[in-house]
Amino acid sequence: MALSIRRAGLTAAALVIGAGGLAACGANEAQNGSEGGDGAKKIALLLPESKTTRYEAFDKPLFEDKVAELCSDCEVVYFNADQDPAKQQQQVETAITDQVDAMVLDPVDGEAAAGLVVSAQEADIPVIAYDRFIEGSDYYMSFDNAQVGKLQAESLVEAVGGSGGILMLNGAPTDPNAAQFKEGAHSVLDSSGVDILAEYDNPDWSPDNAQQWTTDQLGKYEPAEVKGVYAANDGQAGGVVAALTGAGISADALPPITGQDAELAAIQRIVAGEQYMTIYKPIKVEAEKAGEIAVQLANDEKITGTEDFQGVASFIFDPIVVTQDNVADTVVKDGFYSVDDICTENYADACTQAGLS
Repeated sequence: MALSIRRAGLTAAALVIGAGGLAACGANEAQNGSEGGDGAKKIALLLPESKTTRYEAFDKPLFEDKVAELCSDCEVVYFNADQDPAKQQQQVETAITDQVDAMVLDPVDGEAAAGLVVSAQEADIPVIAYDRFIEGSDYYMSFDNAQVGKLQAESLVEAVGGSGGILMLNGAPTDPNAAQFKEGAHSVLDSSGVDILAEYDNPDWSPDNAQQWTTDQLGKYEPAEVKGVYAANDGQAGGVVAALTGAGISADALPPITGQDAELAAIQRIVAGEQYMTIYKPIKVEAEKAGEIAVQLANDEKITGTEDFQGVASFIFDPIVVTQDNVADTVVKDGFYSVDDICTENYADACTQAGLS
């Protein structure tokens, strides 16, 4: 499996715990605070939004499957905040009222979520900050977010030849990960020789916002001046591609565009030469580890193998760069997508040229 996990000393095999106190098989799912079966341990999973496809397509089912595998008397109470911090606050309150045994929280607003953590802890509910850091949480797990930004920026600088003008689209200011991606990217870009023509912090990671902002920049700069685009995630990359092609730039003349999350549409764009790269974060590793730790917390078991991140016991995983050259050796090899998933009719010729068919 093409993935790297550092510091915490984990391997993919180590994510499946054997007889160390975790029972196998079967779990029921409860939706939005519904009551579970008699005596069932309840684990709340609160995800931030659904515009990014990874959460509903990967994080949620992978987490639920791991809990079901490890705990026969655990159920998952699932919530999605739809990028609304007030809605997420209500969902946390519902989970607390429902007396869940552990909470896995991916915050809409990382700073505001510190208060939600306090509320949960006052109710004796341990909190795992999932994918995005929350100050004061009991545990935190994510990928090395500063490294994500560095890898994106390094790839872009190499692709544009180390000079020229670029556009830069960052994530939501309320997302603590976005700040780390941005910091990592600037640590490379600011000393690279490229010129950041304009920069935008997208308030909700929206592809539509990314498309509109890029279109606006094309009213200020000639397309030929834009030698590359730093897009912090694949959704924004898709918006950038739509803006550029909408301005009359042919698909085979698009500048290098970065991304993150290895969304299927992004992988297809990479195969077709419309997007230069994405960051693949093996979500299976992160989601399954979250499920494992949540079960251990629900069962009052000891947690080991952590490292310190800003005062919180953490598990930190390494991201992977995906370009046209290594699609087969990363997302396909890991079973994240099959060749059939990627090589639909519209991408059949591109797949053949990329050696995927």
